[in-house]
Formats: sequence, structure tokens, C-alpha cells
Amino acid sequence: MEAFLNQIVEWGASAYQAFSGVTAVDSASIKRLAVEYGPYIYALIFLWTFFEGETCVIIAGVVASQDYLEWTPLFLVAWFGSFAGDQLYFWIGRRWGVRLLDRIPRWRPGVAIALDFLRRYNTTFILSFRFIYGVRNFASFAMGMSGLDPVRFAVLNFIAAFVWALAFAGFGYLFGEALEPFLDNVVLISLAVMAAFFAGAYCLVTFLRRRHRQEAERLAAAATAAATSSPTTSG
Repeated sequence: MEAFLNQIVEWGASAYQAFSGVTAVDSASIKRLAVEYGPYIYALIFLWTFFEGETCVIIAGVVASQDYLEWTPLFLVAWFGSFAGDQLYFWIGRRWGVRLLDRIPRWRPGVAIALDFLRRYNTTFILSFRFIYGVRNFASFAMGMSGLDPVRFAVLNFIAAFVWALAFAGFGYLFGEALEPFLDNVVLISLAVMAAFFAGAYCLVTFLRRRHRQEAERLAAAATAAATSSPTTSG
């Protein structure tokens, strides 16, 4: 886990340079669309998250905190949009991955990186690839090429999409007022959410490992005590 987190930090720092100037949407645009189109704005957010959408979901969360959107449908469309998009990319990779790489060789480095992460970290990577700038664009496509079991991917992808939508929409909603002045640098906010996710995951894994070790030690001590206190039988 520690090696995985260190590698994520390195990729995040380099990817920030590439994405720092990109702001695809802004809060004023989402507010205007929410006023003009009402509930149809959620269909647009679904489509946005189908393709990627961290920026959109954070800003939409901020807008929801100002009562232009409802948070629950925002969360649901972000969850299912992200899940559906990566399911599609997985099946494209599974069906046409090799052929597409032959036609678009510039994708090869990104696919190779994603496959290396999958080989080394497996379930951890499947659950967290959405939070990794510079890798997530190729991750589900690469996993489709890898021979990964489709049912296993779908289950883990469903869980991961839930965590992703909750993290980004929830962060924007909970800290909406504080984040409003910084939305021009929304990529940095995205990286902060990703850092918080990995820090939380690390703390949870450390806690569970410690609990497992303590339980194993307790059971071992109880077994030893039982063995030493039981009477010996004579033949």
C-alpha cells in the first residue's frame, strides 16, 4: 500500500502540470443551465461523468450547496454516469483493444502504465484508478485488454464509482462556500480530494491491519493459555 501511494503522489505531481490550466466548466455556467433547463441539467452531468467529470462534479457540488441543484440526484447521476462510462471503456478494450492500439500507437504508454499498476496492485488499483490523474483515462480500457473477469470488474467498478461520486460531489457540497473563491483552480481542488481519499484509505488499511494483528495475537494467547492449563491425560 505504501509503495502504491508513493507512486500515486509522483504521478499526481507531474499530471498537475499538464492539467493545471484546464477548467472545462464553471459555476456560473452550471447555475445558468440549472435555471434554464431545470432537471435536465442532471442528464448533462450524467453525460459529463460518463466521459470523466471530476471538475464538473466538484463545481456541481458547490452549486448544489447554493440550492441551484439537489445533491441526491447529483450524486446518483455522477455515480451511475461514471460507472457506465468505465464499463463501456472496459468492453471496448476487451473487444477492440489490440486493434485500436495498432491504429493509435500514442495510447500505448498510458495503457502500459495502467496495466503495470493492475499487475502490481490489482484490487487496490481497480478501486482507486478514478483518483489517479494521468492513468484513469486509459485504466478501464487497459483492464478490458488484460483478461480481467468482467463480473469482478463490474462489481469493483460499481463500488469505486460510488466512492468517487460521494467524494467529489460531497466535497463540493460540504465546502461549497469555502471553495467558491478557488474554483478557477479546480484541478488543484481535485488533487486535494484525491490526496484526502488516499490518506483516508491508508489510515483505514493501517487500522484494519492493526486490528487483525491484535485479534490474531489474542487468539494465539488464548490458545496457549488453554493448552498450558488443560490437564494431561494418562494412558
